[in-house]
Amino acid sequence: EIVREECRKKNVDILKGDVSAEHVHIMVSIPPHVAISRLVQYIKGKSAYILLSQFQQPRGQYWGRHIWARGYFCRGSGNVTDEVIKAYIENQGHDIDDNFRVGD
Repeated sequence: EIVREECRKKNVDILKGDVSAEHVHIMVSIPPHVAISRLVQYIKGKSAYILLSQFQQPRGQYWGRHIWARGYFCRGSGNVTDEVIKAYIENQGHDIDDNFRVGD
């Protein structure tokens, strides 16, 4: 829900998403004036702040206040159809109990 809300604030549409215990995949449509790197920085920063301020448990586990890994991967959909990207997100393997999905 945090990722959804922060995307809404930036006028970013989540077309497909999958969040598991250790990985996040989202397919988004962003306005042309929004830099992808800034969007990722914003989502990671805001979500980390919210999680660390609302829940005591992560503080001890994430010493140094780092919840997210430093990097990210993004790719434009120029050579691939939206359906291929959505299928990739849907087919990510993880435990049934640790997921949240957005999309069709």
